[in-house]
Amino acid sequence: MFTGVDFVSFIRSNPTLAVFFTVAVGFLIGKLRWRSFTLGTVTSVLLVGVAVGQFRIEVPEPAKTLFFLMFLFAVGYAVGPQFFRGLKKDGLPQVGFAVVVCLLCLGSAWMFSKLMHYTLPQAAGLLAGSQTMSAVLGVATDTIRQLPEGADMDLSAMPVCYAVTYIFGTAGSAWILGTLGPRLLGGVDKVKAAAREMESKLGQDMSNSPGFDPAAREIVFRAFRVDNPWFDRRRTVREFEQRMQREGKRIFVERICRGGRLIDEVTPRMAIRSGDGIVLSGRRQYVIEEEEWIGQEIVDDRLTDFSIMTLPVVVNRKGAKGCSVGSVLAQPYMHGVGIRSVTRAGAAMPVYGNSLLDAGDRILLVGLPQDVRRAAAEIGFADPPMTPSGAPLIGLGIFLGGLIFGWILVAKIGAIPLSLTVSGGVLIAGLVSGWLRSRRPTLGGIPEPTVWFMNNIGLNTFIAIVGITTGPTFVQGFREVGWSLFLVGAGATSVPLILGIFIGKFLFRFNDALNLGCIAGSRTTTAALGAVEDTISSNVPSLGYTITYAIGNTLLIIWGVVLVLLLS
Repeated sequence: MFTGVDFVSFIRSNPTLAVFFTVAVGFLIGKLRWRSFTLGTVTSVLLVGVAVGQFRIEVPEPAKTLFFLMFLFAVGYAVGPQFFRGLKKDGLPQVGFAVVVCLLCLGSAWMFSKLMHYTLPQAAGLLAGSQTMSAVLGVATDTIRQLPEGADMDLSAMPVCYAVTYIFGTAGSAWILGTLGPRLLGGVDKVKAAAREMESKLGQDMSNSPGFDPAAREIVFRAFRVDNPWFDRRRTVREFEQRMQREGKRIFVERICRGGRLIDEVTPRMAIRSGDGIVLSGRRQYVIEEEEWIGQEIVDDRLTDFSIMTLPVVVNRKGAKGCSVGSVLAQPYMHGVGIRSVTRAGAAMPVYGNSLLDAGDRILLVGLPQDVRRAAAEIGFADPPMTPSGAPLIGLGIFLGGLIFGWILVAKIGAIPLSLTVSGGVLIAGLVSGWLRSRRPTLGGIPEPTVWFMNNIGLNTFIAIVGITTGPTFVQGFREVGWSLFLVGAGATSVPLILGIFIGKFLFRFNDALNLGCIAGSRTTTAALGAVEDTISSNVPSLGYTITYAIGNTLLIIWGVVLVLLLS
Protein backbone atom coordinates (compact mmCIF):
# COMPACT_ATOMS: atom_id res chain seq x y z
CA MET A 1 0.00 0.00 0.00
CA PHE A 2 1.33 3.41 -0.98
CA THR A 3 1.82 6.07 1.69
CA GLY A 4 2.46 9.80 1.69
CA VAL A 5 6.10 9.14 2.51
CA ASP A 6 6.40 6.91 -0.53
CA PHE A 7 4.85 9.60 -2.73
CA VAL A 8 7.21 12.33 -1.49
CA SER A 9 10.19 10.03 -1.94
CA PHE A 10 9.08 9.22 -5.50
CA ILE A 11 8.66 12.92 -6.43
CA ARG A 12 12.04 13.80 -4.94
CA SER A 13 13.69 11.14 -7.05
CA ASN A 14 11.79 12.32 -10.15
CA PRO A 15 11.86 16.13 -9.90
CA THR A 16 10.91 16.61 -13.55
CA LEU A 17 7.39 15.39 -12.70
CA ALA A 18 7.10 18.12 -10.08
CA VAL A 19 8.15 20.72 -12.66
CA PHE A 20 5.54 19.59 -15.20
CA PHE A 21 2.86 19.52 -12.51
CA THR A 22 3.78 23.06 -11.44
CA VAL A 23 3.62 24.39 -15.00
CA ALA A 24 0.26 22.73 -15.67
CA VAL A 25 -1.44 23.95 -12.49
CA GLY A 26 0.15 27.39 -12.83
CA PHE A 27 -1.25 27.81 -16.34
CA LEU A 28 -4.72 26.77 -15.13
CA ILE A 29 -4.70 29.21 -12.20
CA GLY A 30 -3.27 31.96 -14.40
CA LYS A 31 -6.42 31.84 -16.55
CA LEU A 32 -8.70 32.56 -13.58
CA ARG A 33 -10.07 36.09 -13.38
CA TRP A 34 -12.02 37.96 -10.75
CA ARG A 35 -13.54 41.04 -12.36
CA SER A 36 -10.50 42.70 -13.97
CA PHE A 37 -7.92 41.10 -11.67
CA THR A 38 -5.81 38.10 -12.58
CA LEU A 39 -2.52 36.82 -11.23
CA GLY A 40 -1.21 36.01 -14.67
CA THR A 41 0.53 32.83 -15.73
CA VAL A 42 4.06 33.64 -14.57
CA THR A 43 3.09 34.66 -11.03
CA SER A 44 0.73 31.68 -10.73
CA VAL A 45 3.46 29.27 -11.81
CA LEU A 46 5.85 30.80 -9.28
CA LEU A 47 3.40 30.49 -6.38
CA VAL A 48 2.48 26.91 -7.30
CA GLY A 49 6.20 26.15 -7.47
CA VAL A 50 6.64 27.59 -3.98
CA ALA A 51 3.88 25.31 -2.70
CA VAL A 52 5.36 22.25 -4.41
CA GLY A 53 8.79 23.25 -3.13
CA GLN A 54 7.65 22.64 0.44
CA PHE A 55 8.39 18.96 -0.28
CA ARG A 56 12.07 20.02 -0.54
CA ILE A 57 12.58 18.80 -4.08
CA GLU A 58 15.98 19.34 -5.66
CA VAL A 59 15.93 20.16 -9.38
CA PRO A 60 19.26 19.95 -11.27
CA GLU A 61 20.61 23.42 -12.10
CA PRO A 62 21.22 22.80 -15.86
CA ALA A 63 17.48 22.26 -16.40
CA LYS A 64 16.69 25.80 -15.25
CA THR A 65 19.39 27.34 -17.42
CA LEU A 66 18.37 25.30 -20.47
CA PHE A 67 14.79 26.54 -20.49
CA PHE A 68 15.77 30.11 -19.63
CA LEU A 69 18.17 30.36 -22.57
CA MET A 70 15.48 28.97 -24.88
CA PHE A 71 13.16 31.72 -23.67
CA LEU A 72 15.70 34.51 -24.13
CA PHE A 73 16.55 33.44 -27.67
CA ALA A 74 12.85 33.30 -28.61
CA VAL A 75 12.26 36.79 -27.19
CA GLY A 76 15.11 38.23 -29.24
CA TYR A 77 14.07 36.33 -32.38
CA ALA A 78 10.50 37.66 -32.20
CA VAL A 79 11.42 41.34 -31.82
CA GLY A 80 14.67 41.38 -33.82
CA PRO A 81 13.25 42.90 -37.04
CA GLN A 82 11.58 45.75 -35.13
CA PHE A 83 14.60 46.32 -32.90
CA PHE A 84 16.86 47.07 -35.87
CA ARG A 85 14.03 48.72 -37.81
CA GLY A 86 13.78 51.27 -35.00
CA LEU A 87 17.39 52.31 -35.54
CA LYS A 88 16.44 53.90 -38.86
CA LYS A 89 15.76 57.62 -39.03
CA ASP A 90 11.96 57.57 -38.84
CA GLY A 91 12.01 55.17 -35.89
CA LEU A 92 14.63 56.99 -33.81
CA PRO A 93 12.19 59.19 -31.83
CA GLN A 94 10.38 56.12 -30.51
CA VAL A 95 13.70 54.37 -29.86
CA GLY A 96 14.98 57.39 -27.94
CA PHE A 97 11.79 57.57 -25.91
CA ALA A 98 11.94 53.85 -25.09
CA VAL A 99 15.54 54.23 -23.91
CA VAL A 100 14.54 57.14 -21.65
CA VAL A 101 11.64 55.21 -20.11
CA CYS A 102 13.83 52.13 -19.59
CA LEU A 103 16.47 54.29 -17.90
CA LEU A 104 13.76 55.65 -15.61
CA CYS A 105 12.76 52.06 -14.78
CA LEU A 106 16.36 51.20 -13.92
CA GLY A 107 16.86 54.42 -11.94
CA SER A 108 13.63 53.94 -10.03
CA ALA A 109 14.56 50.39 -8.94
CA TRP A 110 18.12 51.52 -8.06
CA MET A 111 16.90 54.51 -6.06
CA PHE A 112 14.37 52.58 -3.97
CA SER A 113 16.87 49.77 -3.42
CA LYS A 114 19.44 52.24 -2.08
CA LEU A 115 16.87 53.99 0.13
CA MET A 116 15.65 50.69 1.61
CA HIS A 117 19.17 49.16 1.83
CA TYR A 118 18.11 46.10 -0.15
CA THR A 119 20.53 43.28 -0.85
CA LEU A 120 21.43 42.38 -4.43
CA PRO A 121 18.81 39.58 -4.65
CA GLN A 122 16.13 41.86 -3.17
CA ALA A 123 16.98 44.68 -5.59
CA ALA A 124 16.89 42.30 -8.57
CA GLY A 125 13.52 40.95 -7.44
CA LEU A 126 12.21 44.51 -7.09
CA LEU A 127 13.31 45.38 -10.63
CA ALA A 128 11.84 42.17 -12.07
CA GLY A 129 8.46 42.53 -10.36
CA SER A 130 7.89 46.27 -10.46
CA GLN A 131 8.77 46.40 -14.17
CA THR A 132 7.07 43.03 -14.92
CA MET A 133 10.21 41.61 -16.52
CA SER A 134 10.50 38.03 -15.26
CA ALA A 135 13.69 37.38 -17.22
CA VAL A 136 15.57 39.73 -14.88
CA LEU A 137 15.55 36.89 -12.34
CA GLY A 138 17.70 34.78 -14.64
CA VAL A 139 20.20 37.36 -15.85
CA ALA A 140 20.61 38.83 -12.35
CA THR A 141 21.30 35.36 -10.97
CA ASP A 142 23.99 34.79 -13.61
CA THR A 143 25.60 38.14 -12.81
CA ILE A 144 25.55 37.63 -9.03
CA ARG A 145 27.14 34.21 -9.39
CA GLN A 146 30.07 35.81 -11.25
CA LEU A 147 30.79 38.26 -8.42
CA PRO A 148 33.41 37.56 -5.76
CA GLU A 149 31.67 35.48 -3.09
CA GLY A 150 28.52 35.55 -5.26
CA ALA A 151 28.52 31.76 -5.60
CA ASP A 152 27.62 31.44 -1.91
CA MET A 153 25.04 34.25 -1.78
CA ASP A 154 21.49 33.31 -0.72
CA LEU A 155 19.15 34.19 -3.59
CA SER A 156 15.89 33.06 -1.98
CA ALA A 157 14.72 36.66 -1.46
CA MET A 158 14.75 37.37 -5.21
CA PRO A 159 11.59 35.45 -6.17
CA VAL A 160 9.88 36.69 -2.99
CA CYS A 161 10.45 40.32 -3.94
CA TYR A 162 9.40 39.55 -7.49
CA ALA A 163 6.10 37.96 -6.44
CA VAL A 164 5.19 40.77 -4.02
CA THR A 165 5.88 43.61 -6.47
CA TYR A 166 4.63 41.94 -9.66
CA ILE A 167 0.94 42.29 -8.76
CA PHE A 168 0.98 46.09 -8.74
CA GLY A 169 3.53 46.05 -11.54
CA THR A 170 0.88 44.54 -13.81
CA ALA A 171 -2.45 45.81 -12.46
CA GLY A 172 -1.02 49.17 -11.45
CA SER A 173 0.52 49.79 -14.86
CA ALA A 174 -2.82 49.13 -16.55
CA TRP A 175 -4.58 51.54 -14.16
CA ILE A 176 -1.96 54.29 -14.48
CA LEU A 177 -1.88 54.25 -18.30
CA GLY A 178 -5.54 53.38 -18.88
CA THR A 179 -7.21 55.60 -16.26
CA LEU A 180 -4.77 58.10 -14.75
CA GLY A 181 -2.77 58.71 -17.95
CA PRO A 182 -5.60 60.24 -20.04
CA ARG A 183 -6.47 62.54 -17.13
CA LEU A 184 -2.88 63.75 -16.84
CA LEU A 185 -2.95 64.51 -20.58
CA GLY A 186 -6.06 66.70 -20.29
CA GLY A 187 -8.89 64.19 -20.08
CA VAL A 188 -10.24 61.18 -21.90
CA ASP A 189 -12.08 63.32 -24.48
CA LYS A 190 -8.87 65.14 -25.37
CA VAL A 191 -6.97 61.88 -25.89
CA LYS A 192 -9.86 60.51 -27.97
CA ALA A 193 -9.70 63.62 -30.15
CA ALA A 194 -5.95 63.10 -30.57
CA ALA A 195 -6.62 59.51 -31.67
CA ARG A 196 -9.19 60.65 -34.24
CA GLU A 197 -6.74 63.25 -35.51
CA MET A 198 -4.07 60.62 -36.09
CA GLU A 199 -6.60 58.30 -37.74
CA SER A 200 -7.49 61.04 -40.21
CA LYS A 201 -3.81 61.58 -41.02
CA LEU A 202 -3.30 57.87 -41.57
CA GLY A 203 -6.18 57.75 -44.03
CA GLN A 204 -8.96 55.21 -44.40
CA ASP A 205 -9.12 52.34 -41.96
CA MET A 206 -8.30 49.42 -44.25
CA SER A 207 -9.95 47.00 -41.85
CA ASN A 208 -13.24 48.32 -43.25
CA SER A 209 -12.19 48.42 -46.89
CA PRO A 210 -12.44 45.79 -49.62
CA GLY A 211 -8.68 45.31 -49.59
CA PHE A 212 -8.46 44.14 -46.00
CA ASP A 213 -10.05 40.96 -44.74
CA PRO A 214 -10.38 40.56 -40.97
CA ALA A 215 -11.70 37.27 -39.69
CA ALA A 216 -15.08 38.77 -38.80
CA ARG A 217 -15.82 39.72 -42.46
CA GLU A 218 -14.24 37.25 -44.82
CA ILE A 219 -13.54 37.59 -48.51
CA VAL A 220 -16.06 35.45 -50.36
CA PHE A 221 -16.29 33.78 -53.78
CA ARG A 222 -19.83 33.72 -55.26
CA ALA A 223 -21.28 32.73 -58.63
CA PHE A 224 -23.78 34.82 -60.68
CA ARG A 225 -25.63 34.50 -63.97
CA VAL A 226 -25.02 37.65 -66.06
CA ASP A 227 -28.28 39.15 -67.40
CA ASN A 228 -27.84 42.94 -67.08
CA PRO A 229 -28.14 44.84 -70.41
CA TRP A 230 -24.92 46.69 -69.53
CA PHE A 231 -23.02 43.61 -70.66
CA ASP A 232 -24.68 43.54 -74.11
CA ARG A 233 -21.89 45.77 -75.49
CA ARG A 234 -19.21 43.09 -74.94
CA ARG A 235 -17.82 44.53 -71.73
CA THR A 236 -14.38 43.22 -70.80
CA VAL A 237 -13.23 41.96 -67.45
CA ARG A 238 -11.06 45.07 -67.07
CA GLU A 239 -14.01 47.41 -67.74
CA PHE A 240 -16.15 45.62 -65.16
CA GLU A 241 -13.46 45.63 -62.46
CA GLN A 242 -12.61 49.28 -63.12
CA ARG A 243 -16.28 50.22 -62.75
CA MET A 244 -16.35 48.43 -59.40
CA GLN A 245 -13.20 50.25 -58.27
CA ARG A 246 -14.67 53.64 -59.23
CA GLU A 247 -17.49 52.81 -56.80
CA GLY A 248 -14.96 51.96 -54.10
CA LYS A 249 -15.50 48.19 -54.38
CA ARG A 250 -12.50 45.91 -54.85
CA ILE A 251 -14.20 43.05 -56.73
CA PHE A 252 -12.52 40.64 -59.16
CA VAL A 253 -13.69 38.16 -61.81
CA GLU A 254 -12.09 34.80 -61.01
CA ARG A 255 -13.86 32.35 -63.39
CA ILE A 256 -16.22 32.38 -66.36
CA CYS A 257 -18.48 29.61 -67.67
CA ARG A 258 -19.78 30.08 -71.25
CA GLY A 259 -21.87 27.56 -73.12
CA GLY A 260 -20.91 24.81 -70.70
CA ARG A 261 -17.18 25.53 -71.17
CA LEU A 262 -15.27 26.50 -68.02
CA ILE A 263 -12.62 29.24 -68.38
CA ASP A 264 -10.11 29.11 -65.51
CA GLU A 265 -7.55 31.61 -66.77
CA VAL A 266 -9.43 34.91 -66.90
CA THR A 267 -7.56 37.77 -68.62
CA PRO A 268 -8.34 41.52 -68.44
CA ARG A 269 -9.29 41.63 -72.15
CA MET A 270 -11.70 38.73 -71.94
CA ALA A 271 -15.33 39.68 -72.69
CA ILE A 272 -18.23 39.06 -70.31
CA ARG A 273 -21.46 38.28 -72.15
CA SER A 274 -25.08 38.03 -71.10
CA GLY A 275 -25.83 34.47 -70.03
CA ASP A 276 -22.30 33.81 -68.78
CA GLY A 277 -21.78 32.35 -65.35
CA ILE A 278 -19.10 34.25 -63.45
CA VAL A 279 -17.40 33.89 -60.06
CA LEU A 280 -16.68 37.13 -58.21
CA SER A 281 -14.36 37.59 -55.25
CA GLY A 282 -14.40 40.44 -52.76
CA ARG A 283 -15.61 41.39 -49.35
CA ARG A 284 -18.91 39.82 -48.46
CA GLN A 285 -21.04 42.96 -48.31
CA TYR A 286 -19.80 44.26 -51.68
CA VAL A 287 -20.29 41.00 -53.53
CA ILE A 288 -23.82 40.60 -52.15
CA GLU A 289 -24.69 44.15 -53.23
CA GLU A 290 -23.97 43.26 -56.86
CA GLU A 291 -26.56 40.49 -57.05
CA GLU A 292 -29.39 42.72 -58.30
CA TRP A 293 -27.14 44.63 -60.69
CA ILE A 294 -25.33 41.71 -62.33
CA GLY A 295 -27.90 38.96 -62.15
CA GLN A 296 -29.20 36.17 -60.01
CA GLU A 297 -26.82 34.19 -57.81
CA ILE A 298 -26.55 30.60 -59.03
CA VAL A 299 -25.49 27.27 -57.58
CA ASP A 300 -23.02 25.62 -59.91
CA ASP A 301 -20.74 23.09 -58.25
CA ARG A 302 -18.46 22.88 -61.28
CA LEU A 303 -18.05 26.66 -61.48
CA THR A 304 -17.25 27.07 -57.78
CA ASP A 305 -15.19 23.89 -57.40
CA PHE A 306 -11.80 25.44 -56.71
CA SER A 307 -9.57 26.11 -53.75
CA ILE A 308 -8.39 29.40 -52.31
CA MET A 309 -5.12 29.91 -50.47
CA THR A 310 -4.24 31.74 -47.28
CA LEU A 311 -0.51 32.28 -47.16
CA PRO A 312 1.60 34.08 -44.50
CA VAL A 313 4.21 36.29 -46.16
CA VAL A 314 7.15 38.10 -44.54
CA VAL A 315 7.67 41.59 -45.98
CA ASN A 316 11.23 42.21 -47.18
CA ARG A 317 11.04 43.47 -50.80
CA LYS A 318 11.77 47.11 -51.66
CA GLY A 319 8.45 47.46 -53.43
CA ALA A 320 6.55 46.72 -50.21
CA LYS A 321 8.65 47.56 -47.14
CA GLY A 322 8.30 51.20 -46.24
CA CYS A 323 5.23 51.52 -48.50
CA SER A 324 1.70 52.24 -47.32
CA VAL A 325 -0.93 49.52 -47.22
CA GLY A 326 -3.07 51.46 -49.69
CA SER A 327 -0.28 51.76 -52.25
CA VAL A 328 0.51 48.02 -51.99
CA LEU A 329 -3.13 47.08 -52.50
CA ALA A 330 -3.25 49.28 -55.60
CA GLN A 331 -0.40 47.40 -57.30
CA PRO A 332 -1.27 45.18 -60.28
CA TYR A 333 0.25 42.13 -58.61
CA MET A 334 -2.42 42.39 -55.85
CA HIS A 335 -5.19 41.74 -58.38
CA GLY A 336 -7.56 39.24 -56.79
CA VAL A 337 -5.64 39.17 -53.49
CA GLY A 338 -6.84 40.38 -50.09
CA ILE A 339 -4.98 41.01 -46.84
CA ARG A 340 -6.44 39.20 -43.88
CA SER A 341 -4.07 40.43 -41.14
CA VAL A 342 -0.77 42.16 -40.42
CA THR A 343 1.40 41.03 -37.49
CA ARG A 344 4.43 42.93 -36.25
CA ALA A 345 6.73 41.67 -33.48
CA GLY A 346 4.04 39.13 -32.61
CA ALA A 347 1.31 41.77 -32.22
CA ALA A 348 -1.68 42.30 -34.52
CA MET A 349 -1.45 45.77 -36.06
CA PRO A 350 -4.22 48.25 -36.89
CA VAL A 351 -3.99 48.89 -40.61
CA TYR A 352 -4.84 52.20 -42.22
CA GLY A 353 -4.45 53.27 -45.82
CA ASN A 354 -1.35 55.32 -45.01
CA SER A 355 0.07 52.86 -42.47
CA LEU A 356 3.53 51.74 -43.53
CA LEU A 357 4.60 48.12 -43.85
CA ASP A 358 7.92 47.34 -42.18
CA ALA A 359 10.53 44.76 -43.11
CA GLY A 360 9.75 41.69 -41.04
CA ASP A 361 5.99 42.28 -40.92
CA ARG A 362 4.02 39.05 -41.35
CA ILE A 363 0.93 39.55 -43.50
CA LEU A 364 -1.69 36.95 -44.37
CA LEU A 365 -2.75 36.97 -48.05
CA VAL A 366 -5.92 35.29 -49.31
CA GLY A 367 -7.03 34.52 -52.88
CA LEU A 368 -6.61 32.02 -55.67
CA PRO A 369 -3.30 30.12 -55.39
CA GLN A 370 -1.75 31.61 -58.53
CA ASP A 371 -2.72 35.14 -57.50
CA VAL A 372 -1.44 34.73 -53.94
CA ARG A 373 1.88 33.26 -55.06
CA ARG A 374 2.34 36.12 -57.55
CA ALA A 375 1.71 38.72 -54.84
CA ALA A 376 3.91 36.92 -52.30
CA ALA A 377 6.89 37.02 -54.67
CA GLU A 378 6.54 40.81 -55.01
CA ILE A 379 6.05 41.50 -51.30
CA GLY A 380 8.60 39.22 -49.66
CA PHE A 381 8.83 35.51 -49.07
CA ALA A 382 6.23 32.92 -48.13
CA ASP A 383 6.39 31.72 -44.55
CA PRO A 384 3.79 28.93 -44.24
CA PRO A 385 3.06 27.47 -40.79
CA MET A 386 4.58 24.05 -41.59
CA THR A 387 8.09 25.27 -42.40
CA PRO A 388 10.87 22.98 -41.09
CA SER A 389 12.17 23.91 -37.68
CA GLY A 390 15.34 25.98 -37.69
CA ALA A 391 17.16 23.78 -35.19
CA PRO A 392 20.64 24.78 -36.48
CA LEU A 393 19.70 28.45 -36.12
CA ILE A 394 18.52 27.92 -32.54
CA GLY A 395 21.46 25.80 -31.47
CA LEU A 396 24.22 27.85 -33.08
CA GLY A 397 22.57 31.14 -32.10
CA ILE A 398 22.43 30.21 -28.42
CA PHE A 399 25.95 28.74 -28.47
CA LEU A 400 27.64 31.66 -30.26
CA GLY A 401 25.72 34.32 -28.31
CA GLY A 402 26.68 32.81 -24.98
CA LEU A 403 30.27 32.20 -26.09
CA ILE A 404 30.92 35.69 -27.46
CA PHE A 405 29.23 37.79 -24.78
CA GLY A 406 29.72 35.46 -21.85
CA TRP A 407 33.36 34.50 -22.38
CA ILE A 408 35.14 36.41 -25.14
CA LEU A 409 33.83 39.96 -24.56
CA VAL A 410 34.48 40.13 -20.83
CA ALA A 411 36.22 43.02 -19.07
CA LYS A 412 36.99 43.48 -15.39
CA ILE A 413 36.68 46.40 -13.01
CA GLY A 414 38.85 45.31 -10.13
CA ALA A 415 37.66 41.83 -9.22
CA ILE A 416 34.22 42.35 -10.76
CA PRO A 417 33.73 40.87 -14.26
CA LEU A 418 31.89 43.20 -16.62
CA SER A 419 29.94 41.48 -19.38
CA LEU A 420 26.43 40.85 -20.65
CA THR A 421 26.79 37.29 -19.30
CA VAL A 422 25.70 34.21 -21.21
CA SER A 423 22.05 35.20 -20.79
CA GLY A 424 22.50 38.66 -22.28
CA GLY A 425 24.56 37.19 -25.11
CA VAL A 426 21.81 34.72 -26.02
CA LEU A 427 19.27 37.59 -26.08
CA ILE A 428 21.50 39.57 -28.47
CA ALA A 429 21.95 36.46 -30.63
CA GLY A 430 18.17 36.11 -30.84
CA LEU A 431 17.82 39.74 -31.94
CA VAL A 432 20.39 39.30 -34.70
CA SER A 433 18.91 35.97 -35.83
CA GLY A 434 15.38 37.39 -36.04
CA TRP A 435 16.63 40.36 -38.05
CA LEU A 436 18.67 38.19 -40.42
CA ARG A 437 15.71 35.87 -40.93
CA SER A 438 13.55 38.82 -42.06
CA ARG A 439 16.14 39.62 -44.73
CA ARG A 440 17.40 36.14 -45.72
CA PRO A 441 14.64 33.53 -46.01
CA THR A 442 17.22 30.84 -46.78
CA LEU A 443 18.65 31.25 -43.29
CA GLY A 444 15.97 28.91 -41.95
CA GLY A 445 13.06 30.11 -39.89
CA ILE A 446 11.53 29.02 -36.61
CA PRO A 447 7.82 28.16 -36.89
CA GLU A 448 5.51 30.35 -34.82
CA PRO A 449 4.34 27.43 -32.63
CA THR A 450 7.98 26.68 -31.83
CA VAL A 451 8.63 30.31 -30.90
CA TRP A 452 5.53 30.23 -28.67
CA PHE A 453 6.77 27.04 -27.00
CA MET A 454 10.25 28.42 -26.41
CA ASN A 455 8.85 31.69 -25.12
CA ASN A 456 6.02 30.54 -22.86
CA ILE A 457 7.10 27.06 -21.81
CA GLY A 458 10.74 28.13 -21.57
CA LEU A 459 9.98 31.05 -19.25
CA ASN A 460 7.39 29.30 -17.12
CA THR A 461 9.48 26.14 -16.71
CA PHE A 462 12.34 28.34 -15.52
CA ILE A 463 9.98 30.14 -13.11
CA ALA A 464 8.59 26.80 -11.90
CA ILE A 465 12.08 25.57 -11.04
CA VAL A 466 12.84 28.87 -9.28
CA GLY A 467 9.69 28.47 -7.18
CA ILE A 468 10.37 24.82 -6.33
CA THR A 469 14.00 25.37 -5.33
CA THR A 470 13.26 28.46 -3.21
CA GLY A 471 9.99 27.15 -1.77
CA PRO A 472 11.41 26.03 1.61
CA THR A 473 12.78 29.54 2.34
CA PHE A 474 10.03 31.57 0.63
CA VAL A 475 7.91 32.17 3.75
CA GLN A 476 10.93 33.17 5.79
CA GLY A 477 12.02 35.54 3.02
CA PHE A 478 8.57 37.11 2.89
CA ARG A 479 8.77 37.87 6.60
CA GLU A 480 12.17 39.50 6.10
CA VAL A 481 11.14 41.89 3.31
CA GLY A 482 7.81 42.70 4.97
CA TRP A 483 4.67 44.25 3.55
CA SER A 484 6.48 47.54 3.01
CA LEU A 485 7.95 46.00 -0.13
CA PHE A 486 4.53 46.17 -1.80
CA LEU A 487 4.47 49.96 -1.35
CA VAL A 488 8.07 50.26 -2.50
CA GLY A 489 7.22 48.21 -5.60
CA ALA A 490 4.21 50.45 -6.31
CA GLY A 491 6.49 53.46 -6.20
CA ALA A 492 9.08 51.84 -8.45
CA THR A 493 6.31 51.01 -10.95
CA SER A 494 4.58 54.39 -10.88
CA VAL A 495 7.50 56.81 -11.13
CA PRO A 496 8.73 55.82 -14.64
CA LEU A 497 5.20 55.64 -16.04
CA ILE A 498 4.06 59.04 -14.76
CA LEU A 499 7.31 60.76 -15.75
CA GLY A 500 7.15 59.04 -19.13
CA ILE A 501 3.71 60.53 -19.81
CA PHE A 502 5.02 64.09 -19.43
CA ILE A 503 8.32 63.40 -21.21
CA GLY A 504 6.49 61.96 -24.21
CA LYS A 505 4.11 64.93 -24.32
CA PHE A 506 6.44 67.89 -23.76
CA LEU A 507 9.88 66.65 -24.81
CA PHE A 508 9.11 64.23 -27.67
CA ARG A 509 5.79 65.93 -28.53
CA PHE A 510 4.05 62.66 -29.37
CA ASN A 511 0.37 62.54 -30.17
CA ASP A 512 -1.38 61.92 -26.83
CA ALA A 513 -2.87 58.58 -27.88
CA LEU A 514 0.40 57.44 -29.46
CA ASN A 515 2.27 58.58 -26.34
CA LEU A 516 0.39 56.15 -24.09
CA GLY A 517 1.07 53.31 -26.54
CA CYS A 518 4.79 54.15 -26.59
CA ILE A 519 4.94 54.00 -22.78
CA ALA A 520 3.13 50.66 -22.72
CA GLY A 521 5.57 49.30 -25.29
CA SER A 522 8.64 50.64 -23.47
CA ARG A 523 7.45 48.86 -20.32
CA THR A 524 6.41 45.76 -22.38
CA THR A 525 3.02 45.68 -20.66
CA THR A 526 0.36 44.42 -23.05
CA ALA A 527 -2.32 44.64 -20.34
CA ALA A 528 -1.74 48.39 -20.10
CA LEU A 529 -1.99 48.77 -23.89
CA GLY A 530 -5.36 46.99 -23.83
CA ALA A 531 -6.55 49.25 -21.00
CA VAL A 532 -5.60 52.39 -22.94
CA GLU A 533 -7.33 51.21 -26.13
CA ASP A 534 -10.47 50.33 -24.18
CA THR A 535 -10.52 53.76 -22.52
CA ILE A 536 -10.20 55.83 -25.69
CA SER A 537 -11.98 53.33 -28.01
CA SER A 538 -9.17 53.41 -30.57
CA ASN A 539 -6.30 51.17 -31.66
CA VAL A 540 -4.00 54.11 -32.45
CA PRO A 541 -1.88 53.49 -29.29
CA SER A 542 -0.72 50.15 -30.69
CA LEU A 543 1.03 52.04 -33.52
CA GLY A 544 3.54 53.20 -30.91
CA TYR A 545 3.85 49.82 -29.24
CA THR A 546 5.97 47.60 -31.48
CA ILE A 547 9.28 49.50 -31.84
CA THR A 548 9.24 50.59 -28.19
CA TYR A 549 8.35 47.04 -27.14
CA ALA A 550 11.36 45.65 -29.00
CA ILE A 551 13.68 48.15 -27.32
CA GLY A 552 12.08 47.76 -23.89
CA ASN A 553 12.09 43.97 -24.02
CA THR A 554 15.83 44.06 -24.66
CA LEU A 555 16.94 46.79 -22.27
CA LEU A 556 14.81 45.75 -19.30
CA ILE A 557 16.34 42.27 -19.42
CA ILE A 558 19.86 43.69 -19.66
CA TRP A 559 19.09 45.98 -16.70
CA GLY A 560 19.22 42.85 -14.54
CA VAL A 561 22.97 42.79 -15.23
CA VAL A 562 23.41 46.54 -14.89
CA LEU A 563 21.53 46.87 -11.57
CA VAL A 564 23.62 44.15 -9.94
CA LEU A 565 26.84 45.78 -11.14
CA LEU A 566 25.70 49.23 -9.95
CA LEU A 567 24.83 47.99 -6.47
CA SER A 568 27.80 45.66 -6.13
